[in-house]
Amino acid sequence: MTPKIMIILGSGSDIAVAEKSMDILDKLEIPYSLKIASAHRTPNLVREIVSQGTDAGIEVFIGIAGLAAHLPGVIAAYTRRPVIGVPVDVKTSGVDALQSIVQMPYPSPIATVGIDRGDNAAILAAQFLALHDEELRLKIINLRKEYAEKVKLSNEEIIQNIDRKFIQNDFLRIKNIEINKIEVDEDAINQCKNKDAEVAIIVGRQTDKAIAKNVEVILDRLKIRYDTKVVCPIRSTKKFTNYVKCMKNVKIFIGISSNSSQVTGGIVGLTDRPVIGVPCTNENGDNYMLTAVSMPPGVPVATVGINNGKNAAVLAGEILSIKNPNMTELLDKLKDKKINL
Repeated sequence: MTPKIMIILGSGSDIAVAEKSMDILDKLEIPYSLKIASAHRTPNLVREIVSQGTDAGIEVFIGIAGLAAHLPGVIAAYTRRPVIGVPVDVKTSGVDALQSIVQMPYPSPIATVGIDRGDNAAILAAQFLALHDEELRLKIINLRKEYAEKVKLSNEEIIQNIDRKFIQNDFLRIKNIEINKIEVDEDAINQCKNKDAEVAIIVGRQTDKAIAKNVEVILDRLKIRYDTKVVCPIRSTKKFTNYVKCMKNVKIFIGISSNSSQVTGGIVGLTDRPVIGVPCTNENGDNYMLTAVSMPPGVPVATVGINNGKNAAVLAGEILSIKNPNMTELLDKLKDKKINL
């Protein structure tokens, strides 16, 4: 059986992070391959593993590396399949590895997850595959329900055991709260311009629309149908929720945000589809890349570099190309044109 996912470690010392990925893939019953190859010490081995793996049918690569962490980028050089990068905490709390992985040049995106988050990398890879596998999609939905249930149970296991004079443990006890289903406003559905879009771009602020335009330009070149909406999950919660819910046919969401990255966090809480995050600089020159990428277990965001909307679009194309040879051909043309320039 040809595995669908290949995990490549830059060093054997990264195995603990890889085990987080393997635990998830085992649970989801997804065949995978595990290799150790260094981008710097065995570059030819990396090239052959990735090239031959792609030709054999690998659909998603996961690169796990610390320190300079060039491995995911080197993987991306030899495949048109999506590459997920997992930075490892070796020095400087892993921030060095994170910056090395996420800040890739156009048109070579890495879907970066949080430091040491091998579990989220596996979930993200599964989400990519689930776009073409409804049975796998249901498994992912159930897995996320388990994460949610764990949060709820912690109220009983932790909160209910706290004995303090003024704490009212039974006030709005979590286990007794009924979670109401979110009803989508029919008017909101009718206002959606392109309900058949494959990609939905959600922009948190008007000032970030320039980055969205960069996304649109590349999606146009790749002939990917998209819809764009400017809406903030904090200031317009109902509109935001309605929009995400009404885009039922969307395969990928791209969230663009310059303040606190609430857009990507808001999207990922409302959908089981892959979410790509584009952190932006705001008017003060600040960026919120860390708040986009450092998601908790179970809710990954495929983060690209700061202001790099073009790479978000290329990543969307790579994800959609998994079962689409025509998309792979368009990606080849786009990338070759950029190199020739």
